[in-house]
Amino acid sequence: MDTSDKQAGLVWDLPVRVFHWSLVICFAGAWLTAESEYWKLWHVSFGYSMGLLIAFRLIWGIVGTRYARFSQFIQGPSAIKAYVMSYVRGKPMHYVGHNPAGALAIVTIMLAVIATVASGYASYEEIGGDWLEEIHEGGANLLMGIVVLHIAAVLLTSFIQKENLVRAMVTGKKWISAGQAISASWLSIAVLLLIALGSVWWLMFK
Repeated sequence: MDTSDKQAGLVWDLPVRVFHWSLVICFAGAWLTAESEYWKLWHVSFGYSMGLLIAFRLIWGIVGTRYARFSQFIQGPSAIKAYVMSYVRGKPMHYVGHNPAGALAIVTIMLAVIATVASGYASYEEIGGDWLEEIHEGGANLLMGIVVLHIAAVLLTSFIQKENLVRAMVTGKKWISAGQAISASWLSIAVLLLIALGSVWWLMFK
């Protein structure tokens, strides 16, 4: 990507970054503790935390900053096809925020998390039968598959476009044109989200 006429600017606000990395940690924790009765309370706590994170993201996707809003990055099949074909033609389209394929992955991950958390909660509370446990395990496996594909796509896109997308989700900054940056990082909202997550763990282990 040519950065001669661009500058480092804030694209991902702090709440989005806290959400992203917290979800990564919680899913990894839930996956690693899934088969152990000893770690069951940890597994459930990770699951509840994931549910809280998704609930927050649904709200922030409506009222958040420019590139956090669903209206900014969720597009239809034609946009996804055009984006994929741009790679086939050797001229990949560049997006400041999420690209259409990335947006599809995000929506799919969120839906998979909702299904996995809901079925896990029902199983934990002994609501329903064994079929809920199968849905829970199937949802978790599906989620892992999507995550692996998402990581591969991020690394591939970073390589092709010569733009470190992982670093961007850490720092919040990308190389963009003047006027494309968001104006605020919203530290206060990120802190409230962390407090809410901490409250989940406090209630589970008190």
